[in-house]
Amino acid sequence: MSNYTIKTIDLAQTLIREQSVSPEDGNCQTIMADILERLGFTIEHMPFGPVSNLWAIRPGSSEGPTLCFAGHTDVVPSGPEGAWQIPPFDAVVDGDMLHGRGAADMKGSLAAMLSACERFITANENYEGSLAFLITSDEEDVATDGTVKVMDELDRRGTKIDYCVIGEPSSTKIVGDVVRVGRRGSLNGSLKVRGVQGHVAYPDKARNPIHECGEVIAELTETHWDQGNDFFPATSFQISNINGGAGANNVIPGEVAIEFNFRFSTESSEESLRARTERILDKHCQDYEITWKLSGPPFLTQQGTLIPAVQDVLRETMKVETELSTSGGTSDGRFIAPRGVEVVELGPCNATIHKVDEQVSVESLHQLSEIYEQLMGKLLK
Repeated sequence: MSNYTIKTIDLAQTLIREQSVSPEDGNCQTIMADILERLGFTIEHMPFGPVSNLWAIRPGSSEGPTLCFAGHTDVVPSGPEGAWQIPPFDAVVDGDMLHGRGAADMKGSLAAMLSACERFITANENYEGSLAFLITSDEEDVATDGTVKVMDELDRRGTKIDYCVIGEPSSTKIVGDVVRVGRRGSLNGSLKVRGVQGHVAYPDKARNPIHECGEVIAELTETHWDQGNDFFPATSFQISNINGGAGANNVIPGEVAIEFNFRFSTESSEESLRARTERILDKHCQDYEITWKLSGPPFLTQQGTLIPAVQDVLRETMKVETELSTSGGTSDGRFIAPRGVEVVELGPCNATIHKVDEQVSVESLHQLSEIYEQLMGKLLK
C-alpha cells in the first residue's frame, strides 16, 4: 500500500472532518473530484437547488459494461456534541476504531471506493468498460435534488449504467455478511378528516372526526395488504403522527390530522395501496382530504452478473456466504434500479449509524477497499 497515494483511513478522516450535514456537502465532493481527476476521470459537478452532485466517469481501453460506485457525502445531524465521547467531526482513530459522524454512513465507504479505484487502475490500465462515480449530498434529507436528478440527466443523454455498488452500511457482524439486493418501497400519506366542531354536551349538534378516525385506524391496522414474498416481508402500515383537539376538554374538535407510512413489497404498488386506503376512508369518513408522497418504489436485483460476482468476491476475501437482504429503510438505489441497473448495497457494519458515537473499525474499511478492488476485476475483465 505504501506505493499508493490514497490512504483509506486518512481520506475517511478528511471527509468526516467536513461538517456536511444534509443537504450540505462541505468540501467533500471537491476533495473526491480532485482525486478522481488525477486518476483520469472526467469530472462533472451537477448542482440542483441546494444540493451538490458529482458525476465522474473513466472509460477503459475497450467497450464493455459501466460499473458505477454510488454514495452520499451528507450526514445526519450529530445531536448534542457533548453527548459524544469523541467530538463527532474530529475523526479520531482510537485503537482499531475510527470515530465520527459519517464514519459508517458512509464516508468510510467513499474512501474505500477511491483507494480501491487507484489500485485497480494502476494495475489494470487496459480494463474493459467504464468506471463511474455518482455522489450526492441529498440522501439523508428529502432526496429530491440528488441522485434522482442526476439519473434523469443521464437518461436524457442516453448514458447507461450496467452495475451499481452503493456503499450503504449493509453488514451486521463482519464486512459482507449481509448485502442488500433491494429495498421496500415507501409511501407516505397525510390525512385530514373534517368534522363539525361543537360542545361535548351536545354531540347531536356536532360531528366528531376523532371518532370517525377510530374506525379508520382500526381497519387500516387490521388489513393484510399482502403476504410478501421470498425477498420481502409483508407490507406494513404505521401511523407516525396524530393531531386533533381544540385544547379544551369540553370541545369536540373540527379536524384531525394523521400522518402514516406504508413500507411495501413488490406484491403491492403505490396505486393499489392508495386505492384500498381511500375505499376505507370513503366507508368511514364524511369529509376528508388526503395527499400522498411516494418516497420510492420497491426494487429488487435478482438476475444478472453483479450478485454472483459479489458473492464470489466475498467468498474469496472474507470467507463468508453472504445473506442477500432487502431489510432496512430506503436508499438511493430506489432511483437507480428502475432504470434497468443491477444494484447492490455493500458497506461496513451498521451498528452505530445515526447514533451518538458513530464508529467503524479500521480493519473493516481496509477489507471493504479490497472487496471493491476485487469486484472491479470480476466485472471489468
